[in-house]
Amino acid sequence: MTPYDRADIESSADTVVDRPSRAEAEAAVETLLRWAGDNPEREGLVDTPARVARAYEEFFSGYEEDPEAMLSRTFEEVEGYDDMVMLRGIDLQSHCEHHMVPILGQAHIAYLPNRRVVGISKLARVLDSFGRRLQTQETMTAQVASAIQNALQPKGVAILVDAKHQCMTTRGVKKPNVSMVTTRFTGVFNTDKDLRDRFYQHIQMP
Repeated sequence: MTPYDRADIESSADTVVDRPSRAEAEAAVETLLRWAGDNPEREGLVDTPARVARAYEEFFSGYEEDPEAMLSRTFEEVEGYDDMVMLRGIDLQSHCEHHMVPILGQAHIAYLPNRRVVGISKLARVLDSFGRRLQTQETMTAQVASAIQNALQPKGVAILVDAKHQCMTTRGVKKPNVSMVTTRFTGVFNTDKDLRDRFYQHIQMP
């Protein structure tokens, strides 16, 4: 067992058994509309249950994806390149598993190759795949790092996620300017402070 246990990249919930039908999902939305105090039969809400079901299919499409498979195609012809590969400012959208409201922010992801690299869009796709699930930011950060570490076997992975949670900004304590920062470092990023500092410096570069 490596330090980067596959459990890190698995959803906190097992595969849903007896998944409800589309009609049952739409009926549940109609119930929520009535519970909120509105009339699902009025003109503006007649098609809302169907719209919400379609939106949820998109918001939570990550449950149908395998993030590690996205990283399966790699390239070894890199002319001996052995320095950090980094994507900065990747827009992130997810949903809080406690209140089912949006988490919006950015992620910065880097890895130090070990003979092979991956197409850069795949790093963003891995982030999206885990983001399109009900999440906590802490879990998602660990999942992304572990998926990259397991699939590419690089010398190390670094990720920083900076996001605002609408469960805090629009309800509850209602602190709209507060963002949450989480990090995960594996391999050399965990042991080499200078390399970790370079990662932070690159985030701040104009």
